[in-house]
Order: sequence, then structure tokens, then C-alpha cells
Amino acid sequence: MTERILFVLTSCDGFEAGGETRETGFYMDEMAAPYWALRDAGYAVDFASIAGGKAPVDPISIAEDAAERPAAVTRFMADDAAMAALETTMSVSEAKAADYAAVFLPGGHGTMFDFRQNSDLTALTSAAWQGGAVLGAVCHGPAGLIEAVDAEGKPVVAGRRVNGFTDAEEEAVGLTEAVPYLLETELRAKGAIFEHGGVFEEYAVRDGRLVTGQNPQSAEAVARLMVEALGTGRAEAA
Repeated sequence: MTERILFVLTSCDGFEAGGETRETGFYMDEMAAPYWALRDAGYAVDFASIAGGKAPVDPISIAEDAAERPAAVTRFMADDAAMAALETTMSVSEAKAADYAAVFLPGGHGTMFDFRQNSDLTALTSAAWQGGAVLGAVCHGPAGLIEAVDAEGKPVVAGRRVNGFTDAEEEAVGLTEAVPYLLETELRAKGAIFEHGGVFEEYAVRDGRLVTGQNPQSAEAVARLMVEALGTGRAEAA
């Protein structure tokens, strides 16, 4: 039977910044690059979101000029079945960790408002980790890993090499005061060994079954490490 991967997307489509409502959602390239890497490696992918139903895409992540879009985004947007799946995601509360070889969390600022705060996502990521699954996340996606715990109740990220959207990058985009917390700060507070590259530089790290990437520029690197981590798990299980 084909192994399945669960992608969990934010359901938050807007937040207040500078007195205005800013549109948000998940970042298309942070989802599309890992999606195709995993599909091409022979895995099936299911989609869930915090609330279920249509998952909002951050409009910033889709270039108006199609020629400027990453190849993975162009490929995804040309795939009718893939695009339709974003309209009918299951609620994260319906997802069962035991059904999946990995759970992957694409970023987008929306995740800062509904990932860490959602007890169903925390239960899912914790159960997935405790069951031996790979956990992956990129950019703001690691927000969904902050509260995840292992079988002893210890934070999954504690003592492990992790990265994500840095505090310096949040400052660079002018949203330090708009987000409810700073991702790097909170991961460090949970005991993570936080690594990073320069501001908006590609950086991704794998620590066993945990794979994280820093920013949108890191989506392809995260995709490669997800495939690697899953392949290692298959070899160990053989």
C-alpha cells in the first residue's frame, strides 16, 4: 500500500498589521515544492487544514506574472486534482496520525495565528512523533511544532536542531509587532537548538525524523530532506 503524507495548512486568511487587515494564508511555494518531491518519490499526499474546507493561499506567494513562479507552483496550479484538493481539505481534528508516514507543515503568516493555538494540531503532531512518523515544517510552519511533545511529555524540539523564520526576518518584513509571538524565540524557549542562515538565505536542517526549513527560499531544500528522512525510515523498517 502506498504510504501517505499529511500536509496541514493554516485556515487564517487575515490579520491586523499597522491598522489594516493584511491578507494571509499558506505560502504556495512552501507547499508545492515538498508536495511534488514527495509525490515524485512515490508517496500519496492528503490535505488537512485547521478548520477544514478551503485553505486560503497567501496572495503574496503567487506571482502575478506566471513566468516568475517557481516550477513547482506552476506545476501545482496546472494540476486540476491538486488544486481541487485545496478546496476540500479535511479538518485537522479528523486526521489520524497513525494513517501517515509523515506530517508536513507549510508556512505562511497565517500559521502564527492558528497552528500553535490549536489543540488538535498539537495532539496530531505529538501522536505522529510518538508513533515514529517524520515531522517536517518550513518558514512559519514550525509554529505547529512548538507545543508537540514526545512520549515523556518533553517538547519534541528540545535538544534537537531546528530552524524556521527567524526573529531578524520577522523584523525585516516589519511584522514583529503584528504577530502574536516570535517563532525563533519560542522555539529556543522550548529547548530547540536553533540554527539559521542569513536573512532570507536558504537553510534547512534534518535531525533524525525532524526536518525544518527557514523561509520560502528553503522549500526545495526541505523537500529533499523530507524524502531523505522518509527513505531512512523505510530502510530502518526493512
